Amino acid sequence: MWGYSDFRSPQGEIVQALIQGQDALVVMPTGGGKSICFQLPALLHTGLTLVISPLVALMENQVADLHQKRLPAALLHSQLSKSQRQTTLTSLEQGRLRLLYLSPETLFSPPVWQRLQAPDLRIQGLMLDEAHCLVQWGDTFRPDYRRLGSVRPALLRHKPPGTRLTIAAFTATADPETQASLCQVLQLRRPQKFILNPYRPQLTLGVHYTWSPRQRWERIHHYLSQRSPQSQESGLIYVRTRQDGENLAEKLRNLGHKTLAYHGGLKGAERRRIEGDWMAHRLPFVVSTNAFGMGVDNPRVRWVIHYQVPLLLAEYIQEVGRAGRDGKPAEALAFISEPTGWLDPSDRQRWRFFQEQQQRQHHNALRLANKIPPQGTIQLIQEQFPQGTMALGLLHSLDRLQWQDPFTYRILQTPRSKFTQAHGPKAKNPSQAMAHYLHNRRHCRWGLLLQAFGFQPRKAQCGHCDNCLRSQRPLPRSG
Repeated sequence: MWGYSDFRSPQGEIVQALIQGQDALVVMPTGGGKSICFQLPALLHTGLTLVISPLVALMENQVADLHQKRLPAALLHSQLSKSQRQTTLTSLEQGRLRLLYLSPETLFSPPVWQRLQAPDLRIQGLMLDEAHCLVQWGDTFRPDYRRLGSVRPALLRHKPPGTRLTIAAFTATADPETQASLCQVLQLRRPQKFILNPYRPQLTLGVHYTWSPRQRWERIHHYLSQRSPQSQESGLIYVRTRQDGENLAEKLRNLGHKTLAYHGGLKGAERRRIEGDWMAHRLPFVVSTNAFGMGVDNPRVRWVIHYQVPLLLAEYIQEVGRAGRDGKPAEALAFISEPTGWLDPSDRQRWRFFQEQQQRQHHNALRLANKIPPQGTIQLIQEQFPQGTMALGLLHSLDRLQWQDPFTYRILQTPRSKFTQAHGPKAKNPSQAMAHYLHNRRHCRWGLLLQAFGFQPRKAQCGHCDNCLRSQRPLPRSG
């Protein structure tokens, strides 16, 4: 059905664990085949498996692929028409689905949650795809992620005695701290852990230092001009915002390059058209935000360029992992401006905005926390406080709040010092690891990445990053 004669390790072990009803934490590099690990057990069971996914584009890609295989899957999100939503809800009520893709926000919406509580609706599992989003977004603009740990006990209260519900988290990147947080928030029970090394021996990493934004742009144009149109290879250029993607794609088209911008603001049909053209090589490369790549499996990606680097190493390693999935040589290049640092002035302004916005959100959330009743319902908080749900998510991330069920909370008496440690002036800056990686011109880049995610490099030099290759060059002869 999937076109494979056998599993790749550890796919078989993951499938077996989920079939046996064991909770699991799976950290598997991009392109490692995570989806089949929860799709196959879902189809072998008789009940429904809920798949929590962060992006509409990702849901659409996976469900479209399942529909091509004529498998009983559906999705729910806010962009669907009323009739489309009703069709899926009817299929859910009648037990015709094996896989239902939805966001945390949709999961907790009354029309969906009420149907999931039906005693005769058998729910087999809750799978969290791209699980790192829980940690990255759960205490800011996607606070509903923090409520997922209360789903299992809340649903089981409405099911027949002895009913089991398996929970598993899947992601391509999670350092040890993130792994621990996922297990805690999701309340995983003695989870089977499958933590794979993200090292890619075929993927060459490099950082190109330019002296101005203009030179950065010219270097990328030169690089693209050297690629052979006849090679049938594919590439990706990553930017951080929709507007930057549109602007860069237009610039490149004006210079004769065939490309389009891709981002979450496009309609579903347009996104699918761009994906199809890219997969069929009618578009050699796409200029994209991080909305592109999740769930799109193109083995011919030979290069990934970061025109604008992400703030987090976790995002970076996910995005470079789109290249070289077929095991053949590929390269990932980041272009940064010097001497102003790894961010040119426009980049710095953008990241300052993001960081200041996050700090404002945290400050407002903590201020609201002093006004929020010690216990209550999320509906009441939403009615009384505009940013109340974000405050609840932040309090939960600080171990100052407990979800008694997905809609009822209780504030705990925890020392306030934890907030200062996490968000005060001496708080750990997540961008520091990214800056260290980019500014490093001596040590193996793969070694730095592996150490950041809790792995020890097998050797001091990988032999296929710009720093290692530079150190291997013979010194010029004197005299």
